[in-house]
Amino acid sequence: MNRQLWLLTLCQGLFLTNNVTFIAINGLVGLNLAPLGWMATLPVMGYVVGGALSTSLVAYTQRRFGRKTSFQLGLAVGFLSALLCCHAAYSRNFWLLVAATVVAGYYNANAQLYRFAAAELAAPAFREKAVSWVMAGGLIGAVAGPNLASATRSLTATPFAGAYLALAAVALLAMALLAFIEFAPAPVKSTAGPTGTGRPLGQIMRQPVFIVAAAAGALGYGVMNLLMAATPIAMQICSLPFSDVATVLEWHVIGMFAPGFFTGHLIKRFGTLPIMAVGLALNIVCVMVALSGVDFTQFLVALFLLGLGWNFLFTGSTTLALTAYRPEEKDKAQGALNFCVFAVLALSSLASGVLVTTSGWAWLNAGSLLPLGMTALLLGWLALSQRKLQNQRVQ
Repeated sequence: MNRQLWLLTLCQGLFLTNNVTFIAINGLVGLNLAPLGWMATLPVMGYVVGGALSTSLVAYTQRRFGRKTSFQLGLAVGFLSALLCCHAAYSRNFWLLVAATVVAGYYNANAQLYRFAAAELAAPAFREKAVSWVMAGGLIGAVAGPNLASATRSLTATPFAGAYLALAAVALLAMALLAFIEFAPAPVKSTAGPTGTGRPLGQIMRQPVFIVAAAAGALGYGVMNLLMAATPIAMQICSLPFSDVATVLEWHVIGMFAPGFFTGHLIKRFGTLPIMAVGLALNIVCVMVALSGVDFTQFLVALFLLGLGWNFLFTGSTTLALTAYRPEEKDKAQGALNFCVFAVLALSSLASGVLVTTSGWAWLNAGSLLPLGMTALLLGWLALSQRKLQNQRVQ
């Protein structure tokens, strides 16, 4: 860890503070303002749809202006969108709230690249650990996010409007920290490919390693989002107090990022695919616990396991993705990876509100076994492909 990585870790923590607070309050504010109950998680969906729509623009700004300027633009949008969300809550305008979260998606798409920027701030031999440690900065969000939502819930006469104001302040703090980070200069462009920027994107995306990294990262994140976004609504339906919701989300995000202190070490020791397989197994155990009941304890244990599983699966997929592209190809490759994640997140955010308000918590969890099964098949396919290639080289 160097000074640059520590500062980026803090920025990651503030980004997750924004995300966790959004998850904790947007569904509840949406449930209060939405014309129909199934629309409750549309503000959550708006956040990830905005991220998906912004991936190409973020790739352009990263390439045109560099990491630092692009990240600062993202934080500026995060600041303004938080104020817009606050106004929407005050005016009880549901569709303005949805629009504001779509705009906030630009910040989301930018900050999702912090993990890739971490690999560029460390020596090549320590890329896995750098990614893992910066992602561990999400622990700040694990503690700050739920407590910020709980502490500012009644700060103003309008419920949760104060939380949006607090998020605007968080964005300003992150901008100040980011100002002290000096990112590496852009790599020298390769002469390979028709545009001088490496291989065509289609060629990069057809690699088995890219397919599995993108699909496993997207499906793993999608399942996590599906269950996490529905949790505040499910717990409210079960008559559990908001203080319990905040506690469950806090431990969920701790599970997401606490392993970051050692996930990189585990990947270097045991390999990427085995660690991703462990993450997948933890997600399946999470579903089993969630199906066992709807008491506070079941929600707490299930969401904690969900966080652990996500960390192993997503950190592994990020590390795997680093082997799929060259330095000069990073902007378009990372943009494609993020688009896959956001596209699945958008679908899971909408499905989350629809399923939990119509079919219930149990069916929501049972349905998540399908994408988990698809992930298992993809991991098995890549493992067999790599073993076959290794055997051919030995022969």
